[in-house]
Amino acid sequence: MSRPVITISDLAGHVDQPVTLRGWVYNWRKKGKLRFIILRDGFGYLQCIVFRPEVDEEVWEKAVELTQETSIEISGKLVADERAPGGYELKVDNLKIIQIAPEFPIGKKDHGVDFLLNQRHLWLRSKRQHAIMRVRSEAQFAIRDFFQQRAYTLIDSPILTPAACEGTSTLFETDYFGEPAYLSQSGQLYLEPAVAALGKVYCFGPTFRAEKSKTRRHLTEFWMVEPEVAWMQFDGLLDLCEDFISSVISRILEECAVDLERLERDISKLEPATKGSFPRIDYGDAVKTLQTLGQEIEFGDDFGAEHETLLAGLHDRPVLVTRYPADIKAFYMQPDPTDPTRALAVDVLAPEGYGEIIGGSERSASLEHLEHQIEIHGLPRDAFKWYLDVRTYGSFPHSGFGMGLERFVAWMCGISHLREAIPYPRMINRLYP
Repeated sequence: MSRPVITISDLAGHVDQPVTLRGWVYNWRKKGKLRFIILRDGFGYLQCIVFRPEVDEEVWEKAVELTQETSIEISGKLVADERAPGGYELKVDNLKIIQIAPEFPIGKKDHGVDFLLNQRHLWLRSKRQHAIMRVRSEAQFAIRDFFQQRAYTLIDSPILTPAACEGTSTLFETDYFGEPAYLSQSGQLYLEPAVAALGKVYCFGPTFRAEKSKTRRHLTEFWMVEPEVAWMQFDGLLDLCEDFISSVISRILEECAVDLERLERDISKLEPATKGSFPRIDYGDAVKTLQTLGQEIEFGDDFGAEHETLLAGLHDRPVLVTRYPADIKAFYMQPDPTDPTRALAVDVLAPEGYGEIIGGSERSASLEHLEHQIEIHGLPRDAFKWYLDVRTYGSFPHSGFGMGLERFVAWMCGISHLREAIPYPRMINRLYP
């Protein structure tokens, strides 16, 4: 009899029917004449029961032979059972072994992080990592849909660039046919010319920072989404940040409920962010707040991780800190017209200690101001001629932000380190696998 080959995501449509599934043995246990096999197929997990009196002896012997991560094709009758994980189980009548796996390197005992990262290609098979990758994937789709539905045009910015975007001290340099080139720190500078052509644009891809940092909030390679909008000024940018975060979180809570439950994520900590109304705090007021909390910080200092955690911890949803001193922000930011020592910049701080997830600003529309900024920052003017052309030929107000995907995913999943929020993390001491 022909049986449909299905995935675990298709179970609901095949109850009380004979089916075939293909996957790997995630776990198994024995109890007398019973073998309980937990099958994973990349879409979920299914308990499969082999009962010796009801199967051929050959099937039973294969069930006894199974090891963790053995690849199999398994058939039987699918039944609904509220007691079973996921609400279904398979009454097995046939089993085909594709390959018997040797002892799996990652066992049930606790392993050190370094060991697990060396086995990252295998660690991805665990339930926890499976759930995190699904949340990451959904976040990427939600981000793209957000901008697609609002008539943004996707622009693929180059990864190799001739100059710095976020400061020369964190560049990865490479040889480009005898000339120096650098791995991109951001796609923003390339979005600004594109936004003059298309009005609303965004890029979404890998970026690189050569920071010699070992904190849980840093990777040397990460993915960043960056929108840029023509004619948008600072207040509109703040609204965009809020709308964007609320929308993407709502999508994840709706589509990834099973994955978040598997991660034991307390979604009550995320739900307030779906409602908008994010607090907006002036940088100066934020400094005063930190001082009252006992922090040794002065006006003009940049915030560290502890400062961000304290500020965000005062609220149940992200906080927008605005109008930073221009001296501690990037060269391309628009000065505050009421105080030119300040930049029209915003950092969005996530609660629960996850820190800055978005950094953005209104961009300087003045050719003279940008030329001066390039000079005082010691940047090569020739390398930025094309960027300055945006202000030479029809300058206009525009704004944008950047959000690191891994920081956002870490917050969604409630994980402590960015290394789990990307399939193959790159850190200052890790380039394997």
